[in-house]
Amino acid sequence: MSFTRYEPARTRLQRSTLAVPGSQPQMFAKALESEADTVFLDLEDAVAPADKEQARLNVIASLLEHDWRAGGKTIMVRVNGIDTHYFYRDIVDVIEQAGHRLDLVLIPKVGVPADVYLTDALLTQIEAAKGISHRIGLEVLIETSLGMANVEAIAQSSKRLEAMHFGVADYAASVRARTVNIGGLNPDYPGDQWHFALSRMTVACRAYGLRAIDGPFGDIKDPDGYVLAARRDAALGIEGKWAIHPSQVALANGVFSPPVAEVDRARRILAALDEAARAGKGAAQLDGRMIDAASARQAQVIVEIGEKVAARMKTA
Repeated sequence: MSFTRYEPARTRLQRSTLAVPGSQPQMFAKALESEADTVFLDLEDAVAPADKEQARLNVIASLLEHDWRAGGKTIMVRVNGIDTHYFYRDIVDVIEQAGHRLDLVLIPKVGVPADVYLTDALLTQIEAAKGISHRIGLEVLIETSLGMANVEAIAQSSKRLEAMHFGVADYAASVRARTVNIGGLNPDYPGDQWHFALSRMTVACRAYGLRAIDGPFGDIKDPDGYVLAARRDAALGIEGKWAIHPSQVALANGVFSPPVAEVDRARRILAALDEAARAGKGAAQLDGRMIDAASARQAQVIVEIGEKVAARMKTA
C-alpha cells in the first residue's frame, strides 16, 4: 500500500438521502418523520425561479423550528449554483441565520475545485463571524462533463468535503446522451450507460477519503428499477442513493444495509484470521475457502456498515 494516504471524511450513515423542495414546507414534517438517513432541503432545481426567495425563508424557518438531528437525521441544504445570483444569498442568509442547526451544504453542478474553494471561504468567514462552533461540511454534485473531467481534483479541493453525488439527469444533458429518463437504462446501450461515470466518481471518492452517493431515479412507479440501480451502486462501492419520493427511502435503506448473515460471516472472517495470526499464520480457511489480509479488509467494511445501521435503528 502506498505511503500516501488520505484520511476518511467524517463518518455518516447515508444509505438514503431524501430530497425535499424548499418551496413546499408542508413536506418538512413528513421528511423529519421518515426513515431517511439524510434529508436535503432543496433551493435549486426543485424550486421555480419565482419561488426562490420564499423557499430560502422556508428552509431557514424549518432549520430553526425542527430539531432534525434529534430526529436522527443528517440535515443538508442544496444551494443554487455559483453561476446564479441566488448562490451568495443562499449561503449568507441560511448560514448566518440557521447555520448552527445545519450539518451540510450541497453544491450543485461543481465543475472545478475553485467552486468548492469559494463556498469553503464563505462558510469559514460566516462561521467565525457568527460564532458557529461546529464546522459545516460540504458535499458536491458531479453532474456535468466538466465536473467529471475534474473529479479527482475536486475530491481534493477542501477539508470540509465529505461526499460526492452523481447527478444523472444534468450529466446526461451535459454529455448529450440520447435519453430522457432520470437514472434509468437506455435499451440501445448494451449494459449500464452510467457505469463509467459512477465508477470514476467512486474511485475518486475512495482515493481521497470521501463518501460516494448516487443521485435520483426518476420513475417513482418503478420500484424494481430503483432497486436494480441501487444494487449496481452497492456493487461498485457506492454507499447510498437519493430518494425523490418517500416510497424510495425504504428501498435505499434495504439495499445499502448488509444482511445480518453477511455481517455475521464478516465477523467470522475476522475472528478466524485473528486466530490464525495467534498461531503465526497469515491466512486461514473458512467454510472451505481461503481467507487472508485482503479478506479482513473486505470484512471490516461490512462490519462497520452493519454497526452503523444497528446504531441508526436504535435511534429511529
